[in-house]
Amino acid sequence: MLIVLPPSETQAWPESGAGLDLAGLSFPELTSARGQVLDAMVRTSRLPDAVRRLDAPAGAAAEVARNVGVWTAPTVAAGRLYRGVLYAAFDPATLAREAARRVVIVSSLFGALRLSDRVPAYRLGICARLDGLEAPGLEAFWRGRLGPVLTDAAGDGVVVDLRSSSYTPVWRPGPELAGRWVLLRVPGSPHAAKAARGRVARLLSEEPEEPRDVTEVAAVVGAAFDVELHAPARARAPWMLDVRAVAPVR
Repeated sequence: MLIVLPPSETQAWPESGAGLDLAGLSFPELTSARGQVLDAMVRTSRLPDAVRRLDAPAGAAAEVARNVGVWTAPTVAAGRLYRGVLYAAFDPATLAREAARRVVIVSSLFGALRLSDRVPAYRLGICARLDGLEAPGLEAFWRGRLGPVLTDAAGDGVVVDLRSSSYTPVWRPGPELAGRWVLLRVPGSPHAAKAARGRVARLLSEEPEEPRDVTEVAAVVGAAFDVELHAPARARAPWMLDVRAVAPVR
């Protein structure tokens, strides 16, 4: 099983620690692409209109300025870097090592990360337009590179997609994963939806018996939440698992 998460704009910004070891990150096939995005982000962060081009809010100007030092900035494990509602509910820092291996984070800067990968904090929206990057945008840049990497990471298991809508286009599982891709839908407020995704990620990460198919995923989540599973509407579309963003069913 591969549990796919989005990153979070809210990050820890570590003040001390080792610098970035790009070659030491998971998915080494992405090393060259990561270097291109890092360099492009640094160049763009020096421009007068950097905040707009990096798809960052006006209040993030100080964080955008810190992007310039990303190559030598202190790093921390991705499971401790990302904050916010989803990650507070998920609490990945307390996961057992075996459970953490089920999770991958799709990142605008690094493409894909495992929870143990040490990376610096950064401010970079997925809709950013970077100076000097070959593709018209980050979505297109990573879409052409993540497919083989994440398909291989999924193996013959289920892909449980907990990403937000802005990160879903970066990787859409191909025909190799037909029938094994399930996308979580949570009605209600964005805050409640993020919290529900985090709780589901925790639940599935800690499940002793890894679900072998989409129906077993629904059964595991359905033991704690009110869920409804919908079959794919067309070829290559995901299963849809509706989860109510309310307190777990008791």
